[in-house]
Amino acid sequence: MKGARRPELRLPPLVPYGGGGLEPDGDYDGVEFVEADFVGQDASGARFMDCALTGCALDETRLRNARFLDSVLTGVRGVGTDLSDATVRDVELVDARLGGVQLHGAALERVVIRGGKIDYLNLRSATLRDVVFEGCVLVEPDFGGARLERVEFVDCALKRADLSGATLVDVDLRGAAEVDVARGVERLAGAVISMGQLLDLAPVLAVQMGIRVEG
Repeated sequence: MKGARRPELRLPPLVPYGGGGLEPDGDYDGVEFVEADFVGQDASGARFMDCALTGCALDETRLRNARFLDSVLTGVRGVGTDLSDATVRDVELVDARLGGVQLHGAALERVVIRGGKIDYLNLRSATLRDVVFEGCVLVEPDFGGARLERVEFVDCALKRADLSGATLVDVDLRGAAEVDVARGVERLAGAVISMGQLLDLAPVLAVQMGIRVEG
């Protein structure tokens, strides 16, 4: 099994964000955003390169088709953030508290998601390559139709995941603290799990294969 390649981030000296709100197709290079309130703002198509976002509020923020490159997001929070069709490359997302994030159709490459909790993460039809979920809690994530290649789950709780139509290549679930698949358990082909996880998944696998277990 090929392990995920992690981002190697070395941020340059950053310029403090001057306020004024985000803009569609905005270009943010080497900017530090601290405790900024972006609730309801529209930054569709914006580019964030060599940036640091710390403690920012992203409720209903529109970031469709945005690009996050060589950046670190720490302690961001929000509900309904729209990152559909976004490009996220060489990024660390640390201790996020997010709900209903839309990442459908997005492309994630060399990304580490560490700590925090994300509820109802929508990754339908997304592409994840060299992505590590580490020490985080994912509640009802939707990977429907997504492609996962060299993805690792390390000390991560995966609750009620939807893998319907997903394609998994070199996906390592052995280090996950919990693996709970609600739909698409047959799509685990291409993943590696531990013996304990196999036993936990046995009832779901039996139902999928039409096996009746009695006694």
